[in-house]
Amino acid sequence: MAGNGGETTWCFSQVKGTLEDDVTEADLISCVEFNHDGELLATGDKGGRVVIFQRDPASKQCVPKKGEYNVYSTFQSHEPEFDYLKSLEIEEKINKIRWLKRKNQAHFLLSTNDKTIKLWKVSERDKRVTGYNTREEGGRPRDPTRVTALRVPTVRPADLMVEASPRRIFANAHTYHINSISLNSDQETYLSADDLRINLWHLEITDQSFNIVDIKPANMEELTEVITAAEFHPTECNLFVYSSSKGTIRLCDMRAAALCDRHAKLFEEPEDPHARSFFSEIISSISDVKLSNSGRYMMSRDYLGLKVWDLRMETKPVETYPVHEYLRSKLCSLYENDCIFDKFECCWSGDDQRLMTGSYNGFFRIFERGGAGAGARRGELTLEASRDAAARPRQPLRARRVAATAKRKKDEISVDCLDFNKKILHTAWHPHESIIAVAATNNLFIFQDKF
Repeated sequence: MAGNGGETTWCFSQVKGTLEDDVTEADLISCVEFNHDGELLATGDKGGRVVIFQRDPASKQCVPKKGEYNVYSTFQSHEPEFDYLKSLEIEEKINKIRWLKRKNQAHFLLSTNDKTIKLWKVSERDKRVTGYNTREEGGRPRDPTRVTALRVPTVRPADLMVEASPRRIFANAHTYHINSISLNSDQETYLSADDLRINLWHLEITDQSFNIVDIKPANMEELTEVITAAEFHPTECNLFVYSSSKGTIRLCDMRAAALCDRHAKLFEEPEDPHARSFFSEIISSISDVKLSNSGRYMMSRDYLGLKVWDLRMETKPVETYPVHEYLRSKLCSLYENDCIFDKFECCWSGDDQRLMTGSYNGFFRIFERGGAGAGARRGELTLEASRDAAARPRQPLRARRVAATAKRKKDEISVDCLDFNKKILHTAWHPHESIIAVAATNNLFIFQDKF
């Protein structure tokens, strides 16, 4: 379980998607998200599709438990569009998926591409109505002159069908590309963020939103930073945070003003002037920010590492975790092949004691934190999402190591041999158990605690 307090031995559970080398762009996974009880796992891809997996009931009952998921529903969330006013193509790629907490038998989720957010209802139907008076069983209208007796329609069992239907469409509110959506703890409102603005929406109102952050300067030539991620506080409905390309994070309180131009807190680590280089500003840009489940801590991911902040201390992070520091000497070549601009996401375990984020070569990192407030690390792991892992089910994953120089040990891989096309950008952690989902190109790998 997530709260067992000890180090976890990870093993392969499942892989979804074909393991072929020939992968189409539309099949690349662009986001991964567990729902609030971990029973459902959703992925979005660059082709605008959403695939929902459901936990296999048998896998929860067996001893030891297994983290196995089966396809539950697949639907086309977004289609490619064209903005005729700006002569721009709008990609169908799903940027983010966020689940709403369940209130009835149906499930609801928000999905967004660059411009349009949609609220989807996913529901089951295992019954059908027969014996209509005004239409045939096939659905065709009946001739009224042939209706000679009144029948009472009956409800009969039918094969299970899972239907996904769009309940709300929130459009035309963002000039720039949407990079974040986040549900409020009140489960009635949510925010959406693009490069320069953050809007507040009500789930029942599609034609109106409130602009709560606007950093667009009067003269665009004076633009110095953009918004990279935004998220609501998990329990305080008036608080939210957003990160910038300058490496800063701002905590805002919506009670202070309608437009949150003035932040309540600014989290920024002072830069070492001796370590400054041409790439400093690029690698300090924050690609993701996530508040802990308890709401006390906040995690930010920049290009080379993870930082954990205490919301009560703005001056410096309480914990720092290097993710792939060995790439610092390769920044020039990473700039040339554009990898330096990759946006890695990060996530918390259910008990806030472990962190996960991705790297290159199919590698992903898991960090064990010390006790609350201790600031000490218990351990760290580099694991690989690969076909080799899939060939060894239920066997412990081998820890991987990268040598920063040409001299390497037998169990290490040279930094010069890393495959930068195999990047792990999107990961998710089960809210209650030691089950993780890792997106590797068009494959979704599921790993679990060996128990």
